[in-house]
Amino acid sequence: MLEKVLKKIAHLKRSTWLPKVEEGDGGLSDSKFAGKPWLNNDEEWPKCPICENPMQFFLQLNLEKLPKETRDQFGKGILQMFYCMNCEPDCCEVLANAWEPFAKSELIRVIEPKEPAEGIEVPKFEHPFPSKRIVGWEEKDDYPHYYDLHNMGVKLEAEEIALLEAAHYPLEGEKLAGYPYWVQSPEYPNCPICKKRMEFVFQIDSEKNLPHMWGDVGVGHITQCPEHKTQLAFGWACH
Repeated sequence: MLEKVLKKIAHLKRSTWLPKVEEGDGGLSDSKFAGKPWLNNDEEWPKCPICENPMQFFLQLNLEKLPKETRDQFGKGILQMFYCMNCEPDCCEVLANAWEPFAKSELIRVIEPKEPAEGIEVPKFEHPFPSKRIVGWEEKDDYPHYYDLHNMGVKLEAEEIALLEAAHYPLEGEKLAGYPYWVQSPEYPNCPICKKRMEFVFQIDSEKNLPHMWGDVGVGHITQCPEHKTQLAFGWACH
């Protein structure tokens, strides 16, 4: 039965890549979860504009060292995500509605690496994240979430949707490209420049490669404008 459903939506199949990780930090320009990010020599560790404390470094992707099939898709440079974890005296996540794209308490950017900053020190966070270097990628097939299928005009019966969910399509966990796994409804923001829909880049799940939970076992997504590749956003939703 699952094979019949997958055949029905075979024209929508995409590749997704699951990160292979090793404990430890690696080089400044490496793709990684947490650790030391690449910072250019004219900048300091990013701070939250609300509390003015350093933001936790979540993710770095060297766009020119991703799987070759994706390199033209996301542009050049280094993609980074910083997110404020401060809750003293108030939680910046709540104050900024950080589950919504373009929140003030997060920084999602692509930078052009120049001269690296010297002597980068990771701030002393109350709950520091252990670094994991991304050393490779495992390619998998991925299919749209049934919410996306509905918006694409593909009608599935309830039992067909149940088969896709039982087979874990779209894939959960951390992944590059493919289709987002939506906990609630689809949340594709629009580019601030051209107003076109931003597309899925990377998924960060709860407590997988990072010791952090998005609300109640939620899932977060980085999106990017296909035309203005420096325009990125992050949003998350939970049960």
